[in-house]
Amino acid sequence: MSDEGLKGRVKQKYGQAALRVTGGGDACCGSASSPGGCDPVTSNLYEQGQTEELPREAVAASLGCGNPTALADLAPGEIVLDLGSGGGIDVLLSARRVGPTGKAYGLDMTDEMLALARANQRKAGVANAEFLKGEIEAIPLPDRSVDVVISNCVINLSADKDRVLAEAFRVLRPGGRFAVSDVVVRGEVPTPIRRSVELWIGCVAGALEESEYRARLAKAGFEAVEVEPTRIYRTDDAREFLDREGIDAVAIAPAVDGKFMSAFVRARKPLGV
Repeated sequence: MSDEGLKGRVKQKYGQAALRVTGGGDACCGSASSPGGCDPVTSNLYEQGQTEELPREAVAASLGCGNPTALADLAPGEIVLDLGSGGGIDVLLSARRVGPTGKAYGLDMTDEMLALARANQRKAGVANAEFLKGEIEAIPLPDRSVDVVISNCVINLSADKDRVLAEAFRVLRPGGRFAVSDVVVRGEVPTPIRRSVELWIGCVAGALEESEYRARLAKAGFEAVEVEPTRIYRTDDAREFLDREGIDAVAIAPAVDGKFMSAFVRARKPLGV
């Protein structure tokens, strides 16, 4: 699939997810035919105390694989940028953490998600947030304008990850932090099996192998790179889906178990750059 074809497919998928939430349903990462498709990728990522004051639609629209707002070190007065902000949950949580002297930007390319996020912002009464339309490969913010870049299971979807990382580096101030949740592959996985697993987890196709992720961050100029696993995916979690696809979960387990994971990826822009 071409880069533009992939981008169009992602926009369609997330636009449909936003419309389902607006209609009173839930967004879902997995196959549309999979009753449990949202698990284990998107479930139980946020504690009730974090989300109880947010609109239902902000929580329902979450299609992430982690909780970067819980793991990122945010301080009052800082400027935060969320790449691929979706329904706005991580932007709203970040805005509250940086307080009235700080600000949280959300960037998304999908009109339906932007409309949903702005509606959620109004319902939540959060003044220090702003949602921007654009692509994560071309961030519409000036150089050295943010303190922290976060993202929740979105960078893996880009066909030009090097460009995304270069853009994140550009907009960060010297000493700024890159703190994202993403899906990472640890070790080699045979291509046919990888495609099957990515089909199951839906929103996380295109995940980088861990050493490649580290190398690409270093190439972009980042230092102090860390990859911390937060959730490991097992074939048992996907048995129902794999059976429907005619894939023997037991047979592929040795090639898959423990290799696909949600991870918190940290890095820092050097001072003086």
